[in-house]
Amino acid sequence: MPCVLTVDDSRAVRTIVAKQVKDLGFDVDEAEDGIQGLAKLQDMQFDLVLLDVTMPNMDGPTMLAKMREQGNQTPVIMLTSESKRSVVGAAMKAGINDYILKPFKPEELRNKILTVLQGGGGDEDVVAASSPGGAPAAGISSRQAQSGPAEGAAKQFIDVMLVDDMENVHKRMRGMLPQHLTMNAYTSAQSALAAARDRVYRVVIVDTEIPDVNSPVLAGQIKVLQPHAAFVALALRTANDQTKELKDQGFSDVLYKPFTQDTVDDFLGQYFDNNDFLISEDNVLKVAPFNGKPERLERYVNRLNQLFPEVLNKVAAACYEDIVIDFGAGAMPGDRLPKLLIGVSGLVKSMGMEMSVVASADAQKMLSGFEETKAIKVYGSLQEARAALG
Repeated sequence: MPCVLTVDDSRAVRTIVAKQVKDLGFDVDEAEDGIQGLAKLQDMQFDLVLLDVTMPNMDGPTMLAKMREQGNQTPVIMLTSESKRSVVGAAMKAGINDYILKPFKPEELRNKILTVLQGGGGDEDVVAASSPGGAPAAGISSRQAQSGPAEGAAKQFIDVMLVDDMENVHKRMRGMLPQHLTMNAYTSAQSALAAARDRVYRVVIVDTEIPDVNSPVLAGQIKVLQPHAAFVALALRTANDQTKELKDQGFSDVLYKPFTQDTVDDFLGQYFDNNDFLISEDNVLKVAPFNGKPERLERYVNRLNQLFPEVLNKVAAACYEDIVIDFGAGAMPGDRLPKLLIGVSGLVKSMGMEMSVVASADAQKMLSGFEETKAIKVYGSLQEARAALG
């Protein structure tokens, strides 16, 4: 019977993961951080490791690197709330088999586990544990019972897939994307589908006017292979706004031709910057510092204001009484930080939680100068904040 090791510092997450693994009929063991995880791997052999990214003592990427250095090739599924390329891409390069974004649905986790352990397969192939004739335990397919487990191959992580029959569109889009973002461009549905089977994409852009191709159908086919990706329609601007119609067809958004650098920047801000701005790990929210041009500050603050309610709701739903907002050493010009925290603190109180802030000395001085924010507990480091919370 396959045995799975779950490595996560959150007891709640380990409990959820363990239940899903046991429901598949597999054995499960637990570790609280990378140090314990490596010790478990030395004591016994596992068929799969479910590995969290952010943990104290030793984080997931460090544990993964040490596993591979020691020659341990046990398949790994990374659990992360960070979907940015720097995290997932590095993990892919280090040798993970797949990743799953938090918060995840139980059936999504089960399918990921089965896919890695079986080298494919899904619910339609699963044989129930009560099947007659000596069938394998639940979660092992009839095909897999005959062929044995297969190791899943690590997939290349790409930021953007663009499907458009005109190569000039590919060149123009590539020229407007920052160099650190990766892009694959395809002129046919067949080549796009083939790539979707072999790689992991963050955003898929599909032109709505490809000869002999039903673009919504193609997007739906790719979506089956890329369930985490955002799907954007690339449409020619007309007198009639097509946004609602295209969203009704399954696209999450529309990028209109001819696109300009400003519209591409807005697109990038929506699908790439948001996850970098506000990252949640249990009851800790990490805010990326503002490093852009002064004229982009208002957009940065507005995005944070839009993101905070949803993220705070998730923390409250997990029954945390305290929340830590980590601004790190970053600075926010002017009085933007106090104004932002006035609104955030009101939301936190309305949800029955207590808020602490991690910020620089300059930020602490600024917050103490405002009547509405001077009572906020501010610490110089995340370690100090956690120690104060006990």
